[in-house]
Amino acid sequence: MSYIVTSSLFEFSLPNALFLALAGIIAATCLRKTLSPSFKRSVGPIDSSGPCHLAPSAGRDFAKALEASGKHIACIYGSQTGTAEDLALTLAKECKSRFGESSLVADPDNYDFDTLDEIPKDKVLIFVVATHGEGEPTENAADFMEFLNEPSFSSGATTLDNLHYIIFALGNRTYEHFCAVGRQLDAKLTALGAKRLGALGEGDADKSTEEDYLAWKEGMFQALQQHLALEEGRAVDQPDFEIVDLSNADMSAVYLGELSRGALLPSSKLSGPKDPHLAPLLASRQLFAAGERNCVFAEFGIKNSGMHYQAGDHVGIWPMNPNEEVDRLISVLGFDQRRHAVIDLVPLDPALAKVPFPTPTTMDAILRHYLDINATVSRQTCAALARWAPEESEARLRLVRWGSDKDAFHTEVAPHHLKLSELIIYANNEDVPSQRVPWSIPFDRLVSLVPRLQPRYYSISSSPRLFPDSIHVTAVVLKYSRESMHGTAHKYSETFVYGTTTNYLLGVTSKMEMEASRQLRSNKDIAEARSPTYNMSGPRDKYLGGDGQYRVPIHVRKSTFRLPTSPTVPVIMVGPGTGVAPFRGFIQERVALARAVKKTEGPNALKAWGDILLYFGCRAPDIDYLYSDEWQEYAKELDGKFKVYTAFSRVPGKDKVYVQQLLSGQREMVRKAIVDDGGYVYICGDAKGMAKSVEDVLRNIVGDGQDGDAKLQLLKKKKRLQLDVW
Repeated sequence: MSYIVTSSLFEFSLPNALFLALAGIIAATCLRKTLSPSFKRSVGPIDSSGPCHLAPSAGRDFAKALEASGKHIACIYGSQTGTAEDLALTLAKECKSRFGESSLVADPDNYDFDTLDEIPKDKVLIFVVATHGEGEPTENAADFMEFLNEPSFSSGATTLDNLHYIIFALGNRTYEHFCAVGRQLDAKLTALGAKRLGALGEGDADKSTEEDYLAWKEGMFQALQQHLALEEGRAVDQPDFEIVDLSNADMSAVYLGELSRGALLPSSKLSGPKDPHLAPLLASRQLFAAGERNCVFAEFGIKNSGMHYQAGDHVGIWPMNPNEEVDRLISVLGFDQRRHAVIDLVPLDPALAKVPFPTPTTMDAILRHYLDINATVSRQTCAALARWAPEESEARLRLVRWGSDKDAFHTEVAPHHLKLSELIIYANNEDVPSQRVPWSIPFDRLVSLVPRLQPRYYSISSSPRLFPDSIHVTAVVLKYSRESMHGTAHKYSETFVYGTTTNYLLGVTSKMEMEASRQLRSNKDIAEARSPTYNMSGPRDKYLGGDGQYRVPIHVRKSTFRLPTSPTVPVIMVGPGTGVAPFRGFIQERVALARAVKKTEGPNALKAWGDILLYFGCRAPDIDYLYSDEWQEYAKELDGKFKVYTAFSRVPGKDKVYVQQLLSGQREMVRKAIVDDGGYVYICGDAKGMAKSVEDVLRNIVGDGQDGDAKLQLLKKKKRLQLDVW
């Protein structure tokens, strides 16, 4: 899938611009005056698009910016969710730790590259690029990739003979276009005469991007060292940040979990990815009728928020970490006495490290709202922690082994799916008093080590035509026993692994239902597993409004997953489980249109409409058949044009049936809708299993035994086959 950005909601004029600029200066001055004197050394909220590092005299000219920086290495990232950006920063830090060589870390969206031919041979560009959607570049790299399609260099040059580069591409082999952007970039640069150093690196998120990176980087660093004549071992280890205590800070200007500067202001209207809207939870309910799993329906209010959406878009939900994990990590690190102390973080080398959250803040807020401490630890985490364990201790020996020995890590650590606090306890062998050795990790190193807590995205399951003032979410709550994940319930860890956002969402909706009716369905496994608890009221109790409604930070991410504009075109939707979410919005779109045309054209207005076919799969009709009552009502309103075909895989005494089997069994009807009538096909859900199987069936149907691949690719090219998969 790919994404588009909507146009501005206001018109630009010079008087307005001058007014906004003056207002901004006044507001910034007032905010700074509320802080302690040491605010001059602090940094504000970080733009999620990443560091710019433009040289003052260079403007957008990349070659001049690199020359002005005085650096020989530039790490350029194409990142959609932050992974490629984080890896680019990791590479830059390792260049400095190995060779003492600082790098320019660059977002390509902040530069023009028509002087790329002027970069001399003694500079190296390292590209870390992710592939987004259906083989597309990320939003911040799209213009750069388009420029390389038909490059026009300002000097008139036609080649890049002087340019030396390195590429690490990020992708997922589950998807058809694995690392497509990295491969395309390599091909384009090579065709222009540029020279690659080392092998083309490719990270597979379906298995382990980390292991792919670790296996690739040694050869890359050797090639880089040889080309630039670098000396290894010249650098000394130093932290990324200095922590400054702000004992006299004005608490009204301290971030206690707020996600942007605007969130500190009492009347700010927030709605974007950098300023998420605190949306009231208007309604919620549990969708599964029985069983041990949970599926949450949540309706978030967006009235008067400035937020807009279309059916097929995604909503980003900003979670918080559970109380239990925050408390345990603070205890393990020995920060109990300082958890609410106000601190600032100052980057010691802004080119290599940016503060990933707004400051000043507190340790509690950092661990609760800003860092992803609930994530499973990596092998690099073990290696980084080793140096902070006491010398010659068992903890250090274990961490060194896990960090350096791939087999040891995947045998002794990975099966347990440990979080950071659990890893520290496990390494320190804390259940054996005689072997317990106290040790601590500097908090600034923890900030460098743990990734930022990011929003999680969900397909919106409503249409603004029926629900203009709210956004609906349909989400299965992720909760796995460690044994079911081929691991063990280790003595140092919890019995279950909980999804960060869905369990937060379950906690909020459960709290609302309990307070509203005291009729929340109680599941046995939830009671036994002691589901995580959360600080539902949020920073400064802002998540609990005066109206008694709980609030959650959300924003909309645009998508190109769209219905055809004409209702006469047949539509086939394949969405088992929560893959049905965007299709609920699609069907509501058609229902709203049907109501409108019936008013103007009469009761037979839908006669020429194409069929709307939904293929839905779940375990059993009495357990997890989502929105079954709604489908019946919508079918009536759409005069039978909307039909649902169901596949049930867990009905006692019956064979398992899946959606791909339904399609195959109705191949003539499906073929007519697609081939003869020009229909559109949509697939939403699991990428690895379901989506591939459905595509295999479609390939056979549209190809009718020949040229299936080519015909399926043509459907995708014409946007008549669209996927929203994960």
